[in-house]
Order: sequence, then structure tokens, then C-alpha cells
Amino acid sequence: MDNKNFKWYPLVVAIFVASLIVSNIIAGKVTNIFGLFLPAAVILFPVVYIFGDVLTEVYGFERARRVIWIGFFCNLLVVVAIWVAGLLPPAPIWNAGGVYDTPEEAQQAYQAILGFTPRLLVASFIAYLIGEFLNSIVLAKLKVRTAGRLLWLRTISSTIIGQGADSAVFITVAFLGIFTGDGLLRAIISQWLFKVGYEVLATPLTYMVVNALKRAENIDHFDQDTNFNPITFSG
Repeated sequence: MDNKNFKWYPLVVAIFVASLIVSNIIAGKVTNIFGLFLPAAVILFPVVYIFGDVLTEVYGFERARRVIWIGFFCNLLVVVAIWVAGLLPPAPIWNAGGVYDTPEEAQQAYQAILGFTPRLLVASFIAYLIGEFLNSIVLAKLKVRTAGRLLWLRTISSTIIGQGADSAVFITVAFLGIFTGDGLLRAIISQWLFKVGYEVLATPLTYMVVNALKRAENIDHFDQDTNFNPITFSG
């Protein structure tokens, strides 16, 4: 992989990482969208996959692989910071802007909203890595097979596989033994269909961003001799 500097690459990386981090912070809220009970993260997390598509399509898998790992470690840093902040004793004057009567109540609210359970963290981290790498690898290989044509086919196909794996791994690891078998399957399918639908609706926007970046950066990378090992950082 060459070390060419790209003008818009840092912005794409920033949007990818910011969307990932914010999604994990707001995931604790469960919403009712068209009768589907979904974590609030579904309003933003698909953006991570969309920009993952953009990274792979424009800049290639090797650069996308670096960004996937950057997102992983940035998210880990945020989780550790929130956890450490939760361990710190609350100040006697802290009442979260007058919302709570005592610092102890404010501390409980902090833990309830921002606290993470180890099981959910493990589920989230594993699902993210598996889903993102599958998404990127499928898109990169399809680009070569289609000779760069049918972008919509590549983005939707990679999302079906990547988001399917992400939803299946996260829901299973996080809620096995908590949801019944039927409930587990419904939760997986609901998240999967919603995310794929999001990708389909966003396809025109993906086309605009991809085409604009290819022109601005003067690059249209094809992964013909790429090492698709997810844990290889060289190159």
C-alpha cells in the first residue's frame, strides 16, 4: 500500500469513528420503530457500514482495515474512560444541574445510562470486528469480480452479509439465555432487516459520496493482490 496523502481520507475516517462511538453510547436506549423494538443505535450505526463501504470502495481494503482497527481501539478508549469516570466518587455539590436531589442519585443515573455490562461489551466488540471485516472483504472481492461495475450490488450484498453477522453475533452473545429461542431469532432478524433497509435507502447517497471522492482523490482502488488477513497491519 502506498503512502499517498489524500485530502478527504481523514474526514471519512473521522465520520466512521465518530459514528461508531456515538452508536455505542446511545445503544442503551431501546426504541419502538414501526413496531420493532430496536436499540437507538440503529439510527446511526448503519452509517458506520456505509462509510466502511466508502473506505473500501475508494481507498481499498488495506486502508479500510486500518480504520476498522482504529475504530475498535478508539471505542475501547471511550469505554475505559466512561468506566473509570464511573468509579470516581461524586462531589458533594454534584446534582447534574439540579435534576437530582443528591450526588448519589446522580451517580446512579450516570451508571444506569453510561454504565456497560461486560457481556454487552464483549458482544459489541466481537460483532463489530466480524461484521466490519466481512463487509469490507465481500465488497472488495465483488469489486474485482464485477470489474468495478454495479456498485449498488456490492454495497447491498456486503451489508447483507456483514450486518447479518453483526446482528447474529451481538444478539446471541448478549442475550442468549435471556431471550427465548423465538425472541432471539426475531431480534436478530429485526435488526438485520432494518440495517439492510437503511443501506438500500442510502444507496443514492453512497453513490454520490463514492463518485465525488474518486474524482477528488484521483483514486479507484482494486484489491487484486490484497492480503485479506484482518489482523495484518503491514502494507
